Amino acid sequence: MTDPDQRLQRVIAAFVRQEFGAPITTIVGLTEILIEDARRSGDETYVADFDRIRSAGLSLQEQLGSLVNLATQGSLGKDQDPAEFKSRLRHNLRTPLNAVKGYGELIIEDARDSGRVEVLVDVGKILAAAEELLAQIDRLVALPDVPESNAALTTRFDASAFPGRIDELMRSIHTATPKAREQSPSGRVLVVDDTEANRDLLSRRLSRNGHAVDTVENGTLALQAAARSKYDLILLDLMMPDMNGLEVLARLKADPAVQHIPVMMISALDEIDSIVTCIEAGAEDYISKPFDPVLLSARIEASLERKQLRDREQAFLNQLKVEKNKTESLLFNILPEPIIRRIRQGEVEIADRFSEATILFSDLVGFTGLANRCSPSRIVEILNSLFLAFDALAHRLQLEKIKTIGDAYMVAGGLPEQTPHHAIAVAHMALGMLEIVHETGKRFGEKLEVRIGIHSGEVVAGLIGRHRSIYDVWGDTVNTASRLESSGLPNRIQISDFTYNKVKDTFACELRGPVEIKGKGMMLTYFLGSRLA
Repeated sequence: MTDPDQRLQRVIAAFVRQEFGAPITTIVGLTEILIEDARRSGDETYVADFDRIRSAGLSLQEQLGSLVNLATQGSLGKDQDPAEFKSRLRHNLRTPLNAVKGYGELIIEDARDSGRVEVLVDVGKILAAAEELLAQIDRLVALPDVPESNAALTTRFDASAFPGRIDELMRSIHTATPKAREQSPSGRVLVVDDTEANRDLLSRRLSRNGHAVDTVENGTLALQAAARSKYDLILLDLMMPDMNGLEVLARLKADPAVQHIPVMMISALDEIDSIVTCIEAGAEDYISKPFDPVLLSARIEASLERKQLRDREQAFLNQLKVEKNKTESLLFNILPEPIIRRIRQGEVEIADRFSEATILFSDLVGFTGLANRCSPSRIVEILNSLFLAFDALAHRLQLEKIKTIGDAYMVAGGLPEQTPHHAIAVAHMALGMLEIVHETGKRFGEKLEVRIGIHSGEVVAGLIGRHRSIYDVWGDTVNTASRLESSGLPNRIQISDFTYNKVKDTFACELRGPVEIKGKGMMLTYFLGSRLA
């Protein structure tokens, strides 16, 4: 970890580097853009002078690097006179600065005479940056001299060094060839920086590379913009007056609506603790000022490529989720939920014996004649209306629809998970079905009647088949319930003596008497009535 005193000195130095670096970056960056524009349009009128201004700006960057490197050593040397040092520093900085002003003024005079308004605006910005830097140099040389310890200088300008290895690496990066624009990803970028020149340069550089760019000058506006618009990347300055970049980053990453947006920190503060803190807080990347445009472009492209990959992955996952939900919905429409859980747990052969369950069969009366005189679409519409209402009622009563065959409907209570009051629930189902049939007939203008049979007893239930598997129920109880339906009367619910004994205390029942049941002989049956008060 960084020593606290060193950390404080580096933070102070970062502010100094930013103050001196911003106008220098404007000079170099704007000039590079002007040279590129001129060469792209084939206009070489001012290229030579722009190139001289750019060289002078690079010289200023080198002088600034030397100043920071010297200041971080803590002294100027035993024999170094502070006044002499400041005088030499002023000379070394003002020489390239005078070149910037001189060539800039020449270009402005010529551009004014020839009516080149677009050149006047940009060169005016370069000269304004030069004047700003000149004022900073004058403030620097006005600092009091401290011959013994150089305390004023080192306290004011102690900063992280620019090691020779980094200089070599930066020179290597300058030789790199950017990817062809048509191969580069483009996106919508938000630039957050309190320095107008930095915002302007970044915006123009990014726009040139095909990105849509918005700029704001503080953290509050950045949070508002991120909430209002969709961005693929945020370039965020670390040191801002109202709300520093780290706080903005923390708020972005704490908001589920925008936390997915990658954030690249850009700052003159390049010590390792700050970089680690930002990365740990959720930053995608961190680049130090002054930045090399090729390096910045490459890292932005890499960030956007990662964002696009994440977006495609998320879209794929969302589509999988949609398809999974469709499959789940379809599966739940086919099989009972408890059976689905067992399948997911690895069960292959599912078959259970229930000592007691209640089975209901229903069948429309005169359905064949109805089908002969109505169109197929109308028959399907009537049946669909009936069965959807039956399904909703079964779901509400926690009963299990087993299947439909033509106009027949079969439902069971007490399975696939045993319940104590299955017969009462099925009785409620039967009474509700009578009402549904009556209301559906009125709505369609048809006289609809239904027979319903109910029996309770032992059944076997299980999953049948591999292709289009169904959950089915079979046994003597199922056959008896079917026979009770077929031997019943229109709009009546015929129940067995076994079922009657389970529901007689809840529902009014009417004795029908012995009835011949196919395969069973004579059976005592009842008609189910309304619920007792």
